[in-house]
Amino acid sequence: MVGTTHRATDVEGVEGGVGVTALMVAAARAIETHRPDSLARDVYAEHFVRAAPASARWPVHPQQVPDGDANPLWGRFARYFGLRTRVLDDFLLRSVHTGELRQVVLFGAGLDSRAFRLDWPSGCVLFEIDREGVLEFKRNVLDGLSAKPKAARVPVPVDLRADWVGALAGAGLDATAPSVWLAEGLLFYLPAAAETHLIDTVDRLSPAGSALAFEVKLEKDLLEYRDSALYTSTADQIGIDLLHLFDREPRPDSVGDLEGRGWSASVHTPFDFTRHHGRGPLPEPNDALAGNRWVFADKPRA
Repeated sequence: MVGTTHRATDVEGVEGGVGVTALMVAAARAIETHRPDSLARDVYAEHFVRAAPASARWPVHPQQVPDGDANPLWGRFARYFGLRTRVLDDFLLRSVHTGELRQVVLFGAGLDSRAFRLDWPSGCVLFEIDREGVLEFKRNVLDGLSAKPKAARVPVPVDLRADWVGALAGAGLDATAPSVWLAEGLLFYLPAAAETHLIDTVDRLSPAGSALAFEVKLEKDLLEYRDSALYTSTADQIGIDLLHLFDREPRPDSVGDLEGRGWSASVHTPFDFTRHHGRGPLPEPNDALAGNRWVFADKPRA
């Protein structure tokens, strides 16, 4: 059953503001896990959803979704998150299995459980950056499940508006060794200046051989899609007004900035991967996903 009483801006921690969107993505991953044609499996996701009062009544299985795949939130939007999870899983594993990359940095890690569910090569270290309340909630749930990570996992409790570079260094990141960086579902919540600072800093901390993936939205005016079924159903069913949480400043050209610094980058629509995998969302009228792009960048060796 879907609850409708909680508003995303009511409280802090994992149940407030952008933090509650991590619960929405966890619910989507749980639903994806139970699909017969699942793109990604996350056996921990439903436990996060059930552990938070804000989401305890949300669906975690396709059979619990009103209207099934016709439901804009728990059908199409959830499938989008399942596809994104699979694509970025593949990116991370390809990065660490084909080169010398052993440091993985997850910005806004939220309820990401990749340290526990993916098969990492020996020596990998995952640095999970997020606010302390989110990481503490995740730790409590995973400890209750006696979950064991498959790689060294280092939580880094810091707000990205604070000195996250110093926090990473203090947590043991070796800036002389290449890293793979991931900003999943994050940048469109940040002011343009914060996005530019993050991209500039990743470049500065990345020796040759490093890799980066991130998600951006290209719409010039997000409010053009305010009546999109994805946005209206998310607000109606679980009280999350994504347009209120997104930053509406003009976005910087982060891809151009990276290419100007010697990175090679490719830009894809989610629909590219829908066609590749044979399942996932396809374009539709008044589509809130129309401007979403997934960017993959490498800093070549000399």
